[in-house]
Amino acid sequence: MRKIINIALLFFVLTSCSISYKFSGASIDYNLTKTLQLSTFVNQAPLVYPPLESRFNEALKDMFTRNTRLQFVNQNGDMEIEGEIVGYELTPLAVQEDAFAAETRLTMNVRMRFRNNKIPGQDKEETISANRTFSSNVNLTDVQDQLIEELNKEIVDQIFNTTMANW
Repeated sequence: MRKIINIALLFFVLTSCSISYKFSGASIDYNLTKTLQLSTFVNQAPLVYPPLESRFNEALKDMFTRNTRLQFVNQNGDMEIEGEIVGYELTPLAVQEDAFAAETRLTMNVRMRFRNNKIPGQDKEETISANRTFSSNVNLTDVQDQLIEELNKEIVDQIFNTTMANW
């Protein structure tokens, strides 16, 4: 009886101590893909907000740093992501009876190009957009920082998901 208990205990110890991994982000084959070339996305939009470019680029770099183990390189990366901010614009919405807009939409468009130098055929190029509305009674300068943070998060999530979708 004692032998059966010892065997059962040994089986329990061996099976309960196994290591298991589950990826909720990107699951990249790091034996094949080790480096990422992430170029600066330059602001080419007609409406210029100086902090937009740096905040966007930092958010994008942070997303890949937190969710992958890829090493950033300046050239010849296994994967390359580049692009530009092509749109940052205000649009009046919902015109009232007195011909004033009740809301304004802030839209941001980013053109993104992805190239996988290790696995051909996975290259992508697309324009990603996000927008937020705010009351026209509020000045853009009062809400711009918060809106930029929300727009950046949405677009960076889309870029990450688009580029890592095949992994």
